[in-house]
Amino acid sequence: MARQAKNTPQTMNSLPTSLSPAKATSALSSEVWVPRIFLVLSAFTLLLIGFLMVYSTSSIVAIDEGSAPTYYLVRQLGFAAIGIAACFAIVKYMPYHRWLGQSVWVFWGIAVILLACTALIGTEELGAKRWLNIGPVSLQPSEFAKIAFILMAARILTDFRNEELNMKAALIHMVVLILLPVLFLYKAQSDLGTTLICFMGILAVMWLGEVRLNVIIMVAVFGLLFALAASIFTEYRSDRLIFLNPWNDGSEGLGAGYQLIHSFYAFSEGGLFGVGLGNSREKFLYLPYADTDFIFAIIGEELGLLGAVFVVVLFLVFLYAGMRIARNASDNFGMILAGSCTIAIVFQAFLNMGCVIGVLPTTGKPLPFISLGGSSLIAILCMVGIVLSVSRDSSEPDIYEQRRANLRVVRSEGATSSAGLFKEKSSSRQASSSAPARQMPSEVRAEREARARSRQGRKTSSKTGSRSRESRKRR
Repeated sequence: MARQAKNTPQTMNSLPTSLSPAKATSALSSEVWVPRIFLVLSAFTLLLIGFLMVYSTSSIVAIDEGSAPTYYLVRQLGFAAIGIAACFAIVKYMPYHRWLGQSVWVFWGIAVILLACTALIGTEELGAKRWLNIGPVSLQPSEFAKIAFILMAARILTDFRNEELNMKAALIHMVVLILLPVLFLYKAQSDLGTTLICFMGILAVMWLGEVRLNVIIMVAVFGLLFALAASIFTEYRSDRLIFLNPWNDGSEGLGAGYQLIHSFYAFSEGGLFGVGLGNSREKFLYLPYADTDFIFAIIGEELGLLGAVFVVVLFLVFLYAGMRIARNASDNFGMILAGSCTIAIVFQAFLNMGCVIGVLPTTGKPLPFISLGGSSLIAILCMVGIVLSVSRDSSEPDIYEQRRANLRVVRSEGATSSAGLFKEKSSSRQASSSAPARQMPSEVRAEREARARSRQGRKTSSKTGSRSRESRKRR
């Protein structure tokens, strides 16, 4: 490199004298940092709104149970602290490339074991076994199982694209490790909402993994038919189809349509600007599950249409930031992980809001970041940690960028030294040429001066001769 720098001193002088790898990737940093900031700010704002609304809605329930008004708020703050700690741990100590190793198998195995334990010894509430009591802790394993299924689907697809698995082996892995556990989750816990979220996350993995469009359409049609069949041919779910006309529930609005009707009342009372934070009427035990599944209705009542739209915009910002992080990922596996986790979170949010406003049948899934619930909040924050781990890796220059940056540093240093050497050589030449002139003998100097005078005389005589010839011609 130094030899090339000496041969082209002018080109090297035009380069900067120093260039670090961080400056070499400054153009990339804005594309990485801006989506990361939007993702964190939108998630943090949704968390703050959740704390306010959990206190507003759960205080009535806590007082009715004989507890302090802040009882459920303190619990939610504790769950949020655990989730944020898990998020930071994933970002700092769990690079997403480790999910290509044994970590994904360990996490998937723990999730499946917890699902099996829930089916065997779980606590039954509202006709379904979805909670597992481990000492004083009540856990909902399905919230973490959907993360495990997304990670495993991304791992299988990445191995297939890297030709580590052939088509037959990839299909077997998808059936055994993804499809059968998801069907077991649906059958054991009768949880259609979580099944749909898992399905959407896997569909996002296929889309981001560039699976052929006809295959994606076939899988989407299969999932839609499965959801329709599960809603129509299951007795208690068929009652939820009353969302098409909740007042026609056979009990004059006091039967299956009661909850949705009071959700409509909450939105109608809120109007454009809302009745004010803490002034809801429906939360006084009129609207069932106002602090969990239907907390979005209380947002519409207390904060109005503007507040509800603001929450929707925050989820759209979260979606935009997550997909930008996926686009800037260092490799395909990071893109698949960040994009599928983001889509799964936002899909759950719009699934919940669609049920609350009456355009979808009730599924019983909480609103991410906002609804009361420990397992859901911790799982959502863990997924945010996975997305941020992809963003963190994409901000670090890869091996090629580091080589280019180091090459330019060497050239610039070589340019400086070569330029100095070039100047030294030129000055030495001038000194060497001027020194003999001062030491030139007097006879040599006189001879050169005589030659110069003779040349000047010949030039003068030639000019005089030409002028005389011109004058003769005129005559």
